[in-house]
Amino acid sequence: MNSVVEINDLNMTYQSPNGEVHALDNISFSVTDGEFIAIVGPSGCGKSTLLSILSGLLPPTSGQVLLYGEPINGPSKKTGYMLQKDHLFEWRSILKNILLGVEIQRALTPEVEKRAIQFLQTYGLYEFRNKYPEQLSGGMRQRAALIRTLVTDPQILLLDEAFSALDYQTRLVVNEDIYKIIKKENKTAILVTHDIAEAISMADRVIVLSQRPGTVKQIYDIQLSCELRTPLHCREAPEFRYYFQKIWRELDIHV
Repeated sequence: MNSVVEINDLNMTYQSPNGEVHALDNISFSVTDGEFIAIVGPSGCGKSTLLSILSGLLPPTSGQVLLYGEPINGPSKKTGYMLQKDHLFEWRSILKNILLGVEIQRALTPEVEKRAIQFLQTYGLYEFRNKYPEQLSGGMRQRAALIRTLVTDPQILLLDEAFSALDYQTRLVVNEDIYKIIKKENKTAILVTHDIAEAISMADRVIVLSQRPGTVKQIYDIQLSCELRTPLHCREAPEFRYYFQKIWRELDIHV
């Protein structure tokens, strides 16, 4: 399959109040069309910095990042960024929040609004379209945030700790919801997470980064023998424990 993202010898160094920080060191990997990639690593290893580079918000110090064969030179409509917080505006209705991205891009048309309403109908939020964010549960808010991203029609979704603000039970349900939406819409996804179980249950491959400066320590091709490939079912697969222990050891977590 063709690579939609190619990262070659990526390095990132930046200045902080305490001096120069070498965040990423010689990162190289690729992502194929429709693939779901998870990136895990110790705190401060540069995971979010890597997503910021992929989104075009930060230029790397050196190395090459290609999106569909073209160098990234700033934000692209081909990528959608979903953050830890949903960033829904409390004074806008859910429908108005979902249309915010295309409004900013000056791309709001009757056809786009119709597509937004179809997303709301398909993913169970249509009856809440005129409600406000405070009237939705945490899981519903995250679903609305994803729909807002999808309405701009990106090919690649960047998910930066997108579920970490949720309680554990809600997080499991939202993992299931978001995974199904991403697969149904045939999007390529790159997820940054601290949650090893989340990474294994959602991703086709898990990339493990080292301590800062972050470098690719290992890449695991996740092969689970579950009939239905969803996050909840994947956690029940016999191989799940094997991958968890391997990645735990790679991260060298001490408790």
